[in-house]
Amino acid sequence: MGYIRAGDSGFVLEVKPEFRKALLGMDGFSHINILWWSHYLDNPESRAVLTCEKPYKKAPEQLGIFATRSPQRPNPVCLTVSQVLYVDETNGRIGLAYTDAEDGSPVLDIKPYVPCSDRVKTVSTPAWSSHWPAWYEDSATFDWPGEFVNAR
Repeated sequence: MGYIRAGDSGFVLEVKPEFRKALLGMDGFSHINILWWSHYLDNPESRAVLTCEKPYKKAPEQLGIFATRSPQRPNPVCLTVSQVLYVDETNGRIGLAYTDAEDGSPVLDIKPYVPCSDRVKTVSTPAWSSHWPAWYEDSATFDWPGEFVNAR
């Protein structure tokens, strides 16, 4: 239904012309959930990966791929919450503050972030990730590269 465009000018979700009417009413939502396809990892080798060696410094020595947010998965569907900067229904563009999808990533669906459906009051996480930020906004200033064993 669309693609992620990422570059020096920022991040934009481009919606194909035949789906642009579906943007009606999106203006006013501060965040959206984006379901996207990790197309660079859509190959038999990446789809066969079920475990990974200690991706996070405080993690166990090995984790199942479902215990990670890695885009390398048996079915490379990814989910990202992104802050909306603007919605341009006419041209089929949603400006994003950030997304972790690569440039050209196919977008499968967009859903508005709605606190009554997407926010959970009582959440628990494993000890190795319990120090991660509790809120999306705090993630922007968190030392994420310092969390990974092989930071980019």
